[in-house]
This record gives sequence, structure tokens and C-alpha cells, in this order.
Amino acid sequence: MRWLLFIGALLIGASAYFSQKVKKTFLSGSQVDPSTAAADPEPSSTAESTEMPQTGPLLSYFILSDLHVSVGDPQTKSKLRQALDDITHFDSPVDAIIMTGDLTDTGTERDYKELHTIVNEYKLPPVHANMGNHDYYTIWINQDNSWDQKAVPNGKTDALSREQFMKFFGYSKPYNEYKVKNHTMLLLSQEAYVQEKPEVGEGAWYSDDQLAWFKASLKANYVPGRPLFVMTHQPLPVGDTNGATHQLIRAREFRAALKPYKNVFVFCGHRHMDFQNGVAHYVQETFHYFHNSSVGRPLNKAYQQEVKHKSQGLYVQVYADKVVLRGREFSNRTYTAEADWTIELQKANA
Repeated sequence: MRWLLFIGALLIGASAYFSQKVKKTFLSGSQVDPSTAAADPEPSSTAESTEMPQTGPLLSYFILSDLHVSVGDPQTKSKLRQALDDITHFDSPVDAIIMTGDLTDTGTERDYKELHTIVNEYKLPPVHANMGNHDYYTIWINQDNSWDQKAVPNGKTDALSREQFMKFFGYSKPYNEYKVKNHTMLLLSQEAYVQEKPEVGEGAWYSDDQLAWFKASLKANYVPGRPLFVMTHQPLPVGDTNGATHQLIRAREFRAALKPYKNVFVFCGHRHMDFQNGVAHYVQETFHYFHNSSVGRPLNKAYQQEVKHKSQGLYVQVYADKVVLRGREFSNRTYTAEADWTIELQKANA
């Protein structure tokens, strides 16, 4: 059980908060109906292309990370409602919502039902997502719906977590490609957790199949002069190394796959870093790399939920010659000046 204690010690502040809450009795409920979340219209044949002269945005969408929706934590539910209410009354277009992991706090059926209930309250654009480490946490929960570290996996499996996620969104696999208005988004998902691979800890393990799919999708969808978007949950390690717990594990292969292409934008979550806590949220590598904040629990540098009312996400607008990214504070419906970037696109013949 040594690895369990090690992993428990490494969990970020959000996990510590959760461990106090999960001891409460969860609400009972039936299976999730994925019909609304799975709805994804085909790209319109009349969609604007980046080659057409246009002064406004070609594509606008939100990235929401680390929702941590839980029946045992009412604040996470109210914050998601706050964010979705802001988005549905937004004064600019929203063509899609992308959720980059830790959608739920425990990955249990009850948490997914709670997520479904909230999302169903709003008329939203297409919603797509990938998995985070918390979406595998059902193995920590026993039959009494309490945290039970000694009994892991509590009769559950990592496969069950993947199945619940795929069922909710109507996916056939945990990693997927989504096209909207002639632009591509590749959503990579953690494929194993500590029940199947104890050594991964809280890190993101991508299989050979997923990495092969990723490389093929990059090649097939890359258009010179046009941005391509990649969504992960765990961040990359610094430097030319592979990651460990709390990081993208096969980082060298991931970076190598991106190296031949220009105008690639990669987004991660997991860190929960408040846009206003002084931590860098944008890093330029051979691609543009952004660390999102959290809808459910933005944290300070010490991984503490210092300002509990905060709830944040990223608003992305794509123009013919640039991509504009702005941090959104959902609690007061304002943009954060500390998270405001305009990235000029490299031209096709550059």
C-alpha cells in the first residue's frame, strides 16, 4: 500500500478538500442520459473559411477545465452554473465549449449525473471533453459512497471510469477529434490510472494507439496558415524529459509529434492556477502552450483555495491572421487583465 500513501500525499489542494467532502452521503440516481452532451452537428457546408475576407472572428469558443463537479460539494455545482449562465448570455459568439478534464471530483455515476443535470439546464453549443485524473477517482469510493483508500479499487476498475466518460459524451474512445468551422481540435485523454498502472500516479498515460492516432491526426488536419488546437489535462514537464505523476508522461513523443507544425495551440489544466496569482500561464515552445485555470477551484501558488468565490476559464477567438485568448472570471463576468494574449499566426508561405 506504500504507493497509495505516496499518491495521496501528492494530490493537489483540490484533492485534500475533496477528501473531507466525500465522507458525506451522496445523492442517489439513475444512469446518465448522454443525449444532449453527445449532440454534435456536422460542420456546415456554408461555414466561413480562413481564406475568405472577414474582419470578425472565424471561430469563438470556451475552454473550461477542472470543474470538479461533486454531489458532496455544492460550491462546484454553483460555480459551473455560474459559468454556463455567463456563457449563454455572452455578448460575443460561442461556437463550442471544450472541457479539459476533471469534469467530476470522483468519476462516480452520481457525480456524472450531477454534471448532466447542470448541463441540461442550459441551451449550449456543442460540448466536448477529455478525461482528467479525477475522472478516474471512483476506485477510491466504496459501496457506502465514502473515501476508502484501504479497499482500493473498491470493486471498481479504470475501465469502468473510461466507460462512464465515453457513455456520457457518446464517444467510442476516450480521445477524439472535433471539427468546428473548418478548424480542428484534438482532445487527448489519460488512458489508465493506478488500478491498471500504479506507476502512473496522477500522471497522464497515453497508449501507443493514442499517440499513433495523434500523429496521424496532426498530419491529416494540418493546414498551413491555420491554427490547430490540442487539448490535454495534465501539463508537460519542463525541458526535454518525460513526465511523472501530475504530468503528461510520454512528453518527449508528444513534443516531437508537434515539432513539424506551425500555429499549433496546446491547452492543459490540472494545476488550477488562478490567472491572477503571478504564475506564467503562457509558454512558447515550438507550439503555443497555455495553462488554464479552474472553474471549480482556482488556487494560489501554494495550491490553496485562497479566494473561494473565484471561477475561471479561457475564451478563444480565431481570426484570419491571429488568435486572441482571454481569461474569464465567471464570478463577476469580467476578463482578467493578467490573462490576455494575442498570437499572430505564421502565414502559409512563411
